[in-house]
Amino acid sequence: MKVLHINQSDTAGGAGIAAYRLHQGLQSHDIESCMLVGRKLTQDETVAPVGRRRMIDRASTLAGQLIGLNYIFNRHGLRLGHHDFVKQADVINLHNLHTGYINYLGLRSVLGKRPVVYTLHDMWSFTGHCAYSFDCGRWRTGCGSCPHRDSYPAIWLDNSHMEYRLKKWVFNSAALHVVTPSRWLASLAEESLLGNQSIHHIPNGIDTDVFRPLDKLQCREILGLPATGAVLCYAAEYLDDPRKGGKYLRDALRALPAGLRKELTLLTFGHDQGVKSLEGVRVVALGFLSSDLLKSVVYAAADVFVLPSMADNLPLVLQEALACGTPLAAFDIGGIPDLVRPGQTGLLAEQGSSESLCQVLVQLLEDDDTRADMGRLGREVAEQEFTLELQVHRYAELYANILHG
Repeated sequence: MKVLHINQSDTAGGAGIAAYRLHQGLQSHDIESCMLVGRKLTQDETVAPVGRRRMIDRASTLAGQLIGLNYIFNRHGLRLGHHDFVKQADVINLHNLHTGYINYLGLRSVLGKRPVVYTLHDMWSFTGHCAYSFDCGRWRTGCGSCPHRDSYPAIWLDNSHMEYRLKKWVFNSAALHVVTPSRWLASLAEESLLGNQSIHHIPNGIDTDVFRPLDKLQCREILGLPATGAVLCYAAEYLDDPRKGGKYLRDALRALPAGLRKELTLLTFGHDQGVKSLEGVRVVALGFLSSDLLKSVVYAAADVFVLPSMADNLPLVLQEALACGTPLAAFDIGGIPDLVRPGQTGLLAEQGSSESLCQVLVQLLEDDDTRADMGRLGREVAEQEFTLELQVHRYAELYANILHG
């Protein structure tokens, strides 16, 4: 069985990291796997770039954005069926199709010619342009009159109804096997233009031998953190991304009791340190981290991991912190409740409420015994439900079932 993954990158962004981990996991189980990506960052010979011309691609992407039809002028993907990786594949596993590395209209040349699995990492496949619709439900009825034109990937002219129709035309031109990492996204997909396709729920997997509980004091020493006092960790690919809720975290930290705030250290990692300093709170910004081992040290050094996302699927950082035995705090949105289980692995706050988030943080940071119990249970949940081994087994079973009838 030869599997081809098509994604925007092999290691950039949550979708890139998740897809590459699956690719490597399949290889470790003697399943031939390769990747075709828009942006290659590894030296892996089983990963090939689509061969983009960045200046032309940027102009093409801008042209599509101007008329409100993202990516339809991009040349990559229109002759996708001619690529050697595509010709040799028994199964094609699509991942993120946005960011401008491919023209999704070209998928019609592939769909129907071989089995296709489409792993959704957000809502983009069934909306008129956006990766997350937030409070808008127009994707259920065909989009148009878009209230969030500036939401990624942004559009200048509102042609969301036409993009919706183009996606419906492409993605329903043949049978697809849709995979969603979260139950939330599965339920949305069933209501969407993909609703007549086969939909499966398979969570992303992580290496629980790498992401595991470590000695907290030793990890703090490695990072130069104080041995005493509470440590709160916050991470995202781009820390100043409004969707990741940095604004709500800052407001929540300002509202903490003075004594707790005085002893608190906020530990962050990710591009664009959106929380570089905060009055009354010690901030340690580590920048972007690519090493999974170093990430596990960071998670283990923290008392609580917080991610106040306003929209999200199944965030890898929450999975990773969970496996390291770190209690979680987040807003009650999207696929996050699959990971943050109130009273078990962490606590959920009311979406968009800094006051509710502050209360959750106080409750967690002031109760050592509860955190210890949550950390142990979180590790058990990670080992039982979110291992890479389990994810690979489920995908391999899906591929085999598709190929054999």
